[in-house]
Amino acid sequence: MKIGFARVNITPPRGIPVVGYFAKRYASGVLDELEINAIAVAEGEEKVLLLAMDLLNCGTTAYIRECREKISAATGVPVPAIFIHSTHTHTGPALDPLRGEGESAEMIKEYGVFVGHRLIDVSLAAIEDLKPAKMGYGEGRAPGIAFIRRYRMKDGSVQTNPGYNNPDIVAPIGTVDERVHILRFNREDGSKIAVVNYGNHPDTISGDRISADWPGFARRTVEKVLDNTKCIFFNGAQGDLNHINVHPKSEDLNMMLMDDSTPTRRYAHSRHMGRVVAGAVLQAWDKVTETEDCTLRYMERTVDIPSHIPTADDDMAEAHRIKDLYEAGRKNELPYEGMMLNTVIAKACRLVLLEHGPASVPMSFIALAIGKAAFFGIPGEPFGAIGQALKKAEGWDVVCPCCLVNGTEGYFPMRDSYEEGGYEACNSRFKEGTAELIIKEGTDMLNKIRK
Repeated sequence: MKIGFARVNITPPRGIPVVGYFAKRYASGVLDELEINAIAVAEGEEKVLLLAMDLLNCGTTAYIRECREKISAATGVPVPAIFIHSTHTHTGPALDPLRGEGESAEMIKEYGVFVGHRLIDVSLAAIEDLKPAKMGYGEGRAPGIAFIRRYRMKDGSVQTNPGYNNPDIVAPIGTVDERVHILRFNREDGSKIAVVNYGNHPDTISGDRISADWPGFARRTVEKVLDNTKCIFFNGAQGDLNHINVHPKSEDLNMMLMDDSTPTRRYAHSRHMGRVVAGAVLQAWDKVTETEDCTLRYMERTVDIPSHIPTADDDMAEAHRIKDLYEAGRKNELPYEGMMLNTVIAKACRLVLLEHGPASVPMSFIALAIGKAAFFGIPGEPFGAIGQALKKAEGWDVVCPCCLVNGTEGYFPMRDSYEEGGYEACNSRFKEGTAELIIKEGTDMLNKIRK
């Protein structure tokens, strides 16, 4: 087996829209650089490419498909063997011109062209860097930095991010997976490559300055501590997870400030999270299970996913009114605050978007294996339970579920979430049962590429 690594800079210009929070933000500066990191893996004539971008998303399905086709033409790697992931930093741009207006839409379009060229550059460089290597895998833990963000309240409702020490909180809905999965590649020239998979929202910093958030800190910390090592990070199933501890101890508030409802995200806390993830890498680094099995397999499958279209019970006139107020910059006129305001806006935007269909959306999933280590790419934001279920696929030593791979289709909540409510289910463009369908299709794909 051979493996190659490459890295390119994709830091955007000032003024580009920084998407998220249903608020207009434009980049005013740079806290740290955005990158595309890539590995190429070869076994004989077979090659695969795994790329990770420090961006909010992967762009539209058409955009990322075109990027993969151009990479394939430039490298000879088959399109189904090209795995492009977005870490989902909330202090980076989105690759979607519809996210901006006028000049900013043109800026996003130009930036998308630039990123497309850089994807080709980094892919070619990773292939040029191919060197003989041996693989090992291990698992560490990253405690105390990820929290379920959906809570059952005393009145029976479900709220996303209900605020610090809210007396109406009953319990979180779901469980946190603290596992950090690691692949270690020892190359013949003495250099090493760390591949890291862990799921949580990179939503720690806020503001309008560009940053890779804690995944960037994790990579840089690993590389500082481990000599002659390069690190690439793939975010996992993170749709219902973030960094907010609603019942903090006093020391948990170090590096964070509070207002009436939610914490002000801080750069120092992002650094702390990156260090904890890096610490999990160090836990396992010297004790990985080494393997001689590095056979490459991959599969891509398109599945029709039913849409979360409006029903007779939905008030479409009110949905249009809410969306119009939001787009006019007048959301303060709505009688809601905090995350509840975002939830109401998200639902209205989803209803208007799907008012005339379509009834379903074709969605692409990708499974890729190196020996008994598998990656499964989901083109959106899966709830943590999806990742936990996929990790139970039989016959694998490690399964790394990855969000936002080869597409950007939004949230994939569990079936119960639709009846419970909350931001993610109101926002999701897909019908209840989609998460369970992803688990079924993903497990089947993993079974089919298993040796």
